[in-house]
Amino acid sequence: MQHEAQAAEHTAHAHHHEAHAHHEAHAHHGHHAPASWSMAAQATLHCLTGCAIGEVLGMIVGTAFGWGNLPTMVLAIVLAFFFGYSLTLRGVLKAGVDFRTAFKVALAADTLSIAVMELIDNGVILVWPSAMDATLTDALFWVSLAISLVIAFVVTTPVNKWTIGRGKGHAVVHQYHH
Repeated sequence: MQHEAQAAEHTAHAHHHEAHAHHEAHAHHGHHAPASWSMAAQATLHCLTGCAIGEVLGMIVGTAFGWGNLPTMVLAIVLAFFFGYSLTLRGVLKAGVDFRTAFKVALAADTLSIAVMELIDNGVILVWPSAMDATLTDALFWVSLAISLVIAFVVTTPVNKWTIGRGKGHAVVHQYHH
C-alpha cells in the first residue's frame, strides 16, 4: 500500500513538473531576444538613409519650383516615406518574396521608425531660427538639416531597439534576409 502511495505521489509530481515545463514554454513563446544597440542603430541608419534622400530631394524640388515652406515640407515628408519604404522593399523583394508581402513587410518594418524620424527632423527645422527660410545655397540649410537628422537618429534608435526587441519593426525584415 505504501509503495502504491509513493508511486502515485511520484506520478503526480512528474505530471506537475511536465505541466510546469509546458507552462514555461508557453509563457516564453512569442518573447523575443533583446535587440542590441548595434542592431537598432543599423535599422535607424537604414531609415535615416531613406529619410535623408526624401528630405533633400523634396527640398530641392520645392525650392526649384518656388514653392512655399508648407508644400515643400509636405513633399519632403512624402518622399522620405517613399524612399524609406523603397529601400526596405528592395531588400525584401531580393529575398524572392512577392510584391504584396514585401510591401506589407516594409510598412510594418518602417512606419513607426520613419514617422518618429520625420517628426523629430522636421520639428527641429521648424524651431531652428531661419532654417525654414534657408535655401539650398545657404550653409544654414545644410547644417540645420544635418543636425536635425542626427537628433532624429538619436531619438529613433531607442524606438527601433524597443520594436525589434518585441519582434516588430526591422525584426520583421530580418526574417527575409536568411
